[in-house]
Amino acid sequence: MISSVVVLALPIQEREGLEFWTFARPHQLMYEPVSDRWTQEGQDLPDVNIFLLDGMALERRTINGFWAGTPLADLIEIEGGTFYKYVTGPIEDVGFVDLTDRLHDEGIYDIINPPSFSPWTSRGRIFGIPHDVHPVLLAYRADIVEDELGIDVSDIETWDDFARIMGKAIKDLDGDGKPDRYPINFWFNDGDALEVLMLQAGGGTFDSEDNIIISSEANAKVLATAVHWCFGEGRIAIDAPDFDAGGNQLKIEGKVVCAIMPDWLAGIWKSDLPQLSGKVKLMPLPAWEPGGRRTSVRGGTMLGFPKAAVEKGTFDDAWEYGKYLYLSEEVARKLFEASTIISPVTKYWDRPFYHQPDPFFMGQPSGSLFIEQAPHVPLRPSHPFRVIARSEIGQVANELRDYADRNNDYTVEGLLPEARRLLAEAQQRLIKQMQRNVFLRPAEEAEVTP
Repeated sequence: MISSVVVLALPIQEREGLEFWTFARPHQLMYEPVSDRWTQEGQDLPDVNIFLLDGMALERRTINGFWAGTPLADLIEIEGGTFYKYVTGPIEDVGFVDLTDRLHDEGIYDIINPPSFSPWTSRGRIFGIPHDVHPVLLAYRADIVEDELGIDVSDIETWDDFARIMGKAIKDLDGDGKPDRYPINFWFNDGDALEVLMLQAGGGTFDSEDNIIISSEANAKVLATAVHWCFGEGRIAIDAPDFDAGGNQLKIEGKVVCAIMPDWLAGIWKSDLPQLSGKVKLMPLPAWEPGGRRTSVRGGTMLGFPKAAVEKGTFDDAWEYGKYLYLSEEVARKLFEASTIISPVTKYWDRPFYHQPDPFFMGQPSGSLFIEQAPHVPLRPSHPFRVIARSEIGQVANELRDYADRNNDYTVEGLLPEARRLLAEAQQRLIKQMQRNVFLRPAEEAEVTP
């Protein structure tokens, strides 16, 4: 908290040219040579000054600029978890330039994976160029699954198949009579993991029309399954958090057999868990129903253009630079090579750099596998109440676990009715909160009062 405040208070040195804020050091390093070349290739093009800001500082500076008129950059990278904060009021008051018509008129919309626009869309208007796709696959320890257990993963189509077949992986490794190794890294109240599975199942918080879908049957099934996976005789899950030394050690020790893996997490594993190189493979996520979706999505970044750039006459240059950067094949290649992240620009998906054998994944072409699922990623909601909706779902997950404990019933069938009831109550609570925002009030629920 203190460091964020200090960064926020520090002035950004003014330089001639365009100003670009990002929250990610790897992005800054990747963009700087591209920016230099852009300036050199054209006549009378301004320099681009890329500033790295702490995520919280960037968010605060941006909000202050929109609402208080403090200085803003000409281009700003926004992380998906914060976008909702910029679209809470009337659509015409959003501080970023509405790019919808421009994207269509210039043909940019047609060369980008369509689902990648959804996190940056509010009430049908698009406010950013997407940086990524972030399809999700299932990573598994091939040395355990294939070599030790002799499992053929092609036999796994659904999550029910997964639980039945991968149940063989449960094992007491230290001889104390209790299992140490479990099939999947997952925990019932992990909000990010729950959202990944809910989106895959067709649920989530809001649909593409901004309708509330907390109480959907898909969400009820996912929550009941989540509790079932984590407790009772049917337990198959272990809690081994990412970005955590203890969680990483569980992975290294082979106590985690499978993990839900967006493309960016594959890059993190290569950096943080080199001990697993040559032991891991990728496969599509098991579906919730036969023939169902075999992927999901998690995370995202966009490039936005504050309206202040229009007012000070820098928008046209910023827009041209933004296209040069985000639609660049060089950036797509560097992004994948550095972090295993797939560009949303579909015309590059057949490029050789995506289809090379990946030593970390035992020679599998990891890029090919992620790209195969990229067109099928579910839409990501950008509704301003999404975070509150996720909190409501998290509360339901905890209440459902308590219900399972009280009744000593951890079966999906036994938990589904209670999951439905709790989610219906949560949806009504959210509707009442939304009624207080006249710009985002759900019209179909207008009779509900605060």
